[in-house]
Amino acid sequence: MTNEIINRIANSQLKTIDLEDYYPKGERTVIDIKHWLFQELILKENDFREHLKNHDWSQYKNHFVALTCSSDAIIPSWAFMLIATLISPFSKKVIIGNLKELETSIFQEIIENLNLEEYQDKPVIIKGCSNKPIPETAYIKLIEKLQPVVKSIMFGEACSTVPLFKRIN
Repeated sequence: MTNEIINRIANSQLKTIDLEDYYPKGERTVIDIKHWLFQELILKENDFREHLKNHDWSQYKNHFVALTCSSDAIIPSWAFMLIATLISPFSKKVIIGNLKELETSIFQEIIENLNLEEYQDKPVIIKGCSNKPIPETAYIKLIEKLQPVVKSIMFGEACSTVPLFKRIN
C-alpha cells in the first residue's frame, strides 16, 4: 500500500483571483492646480491659460494622473477639462480627485473589462494579501461581477478562507 500524498487543492476546480496580478504599471501622480491660481484662490483665465501653455505635459507620459485643488478655490469645470485636453495625449488616465480615487477608478475599469469565462460555475477564492495599494472598493466591484457567474466565493488563501457566497441551485 502506498501512502501517496494527494494535493486536493491542486486537483480541484478552485480558481484564485489576485487583484495584484491586474495592477497596472505606471506612475501615479497628483497635480495640484492651486499653484496656477492667483494667490492660490482665484482663477484668472488669462494667467491660468498661460501657466498651462508653459507647463511641460510630456513629463506625464504613461502616468495615471489625479487632478486636484487643495485650496478652497472654486474651480470652474472647464479648467479641469482644459487640463485634460493637454495631458491626455501623454497620460494613461486622468481623473479629478486624490490618489485613492485614482486607484478606485483604475480598478473599476479593470474589473469591468475582466473576462470571467474561466470562473463560470467554479468555486473562487479572492486573494486577500497584497503588496500593492488595491482599493477596498475593488473587492466589492469584483464580488458584484463574480456573483452571478461563480459557484462560490471565498476570501483569503487556499489554506485559510472566509466563505462569502455560495450559489444555491
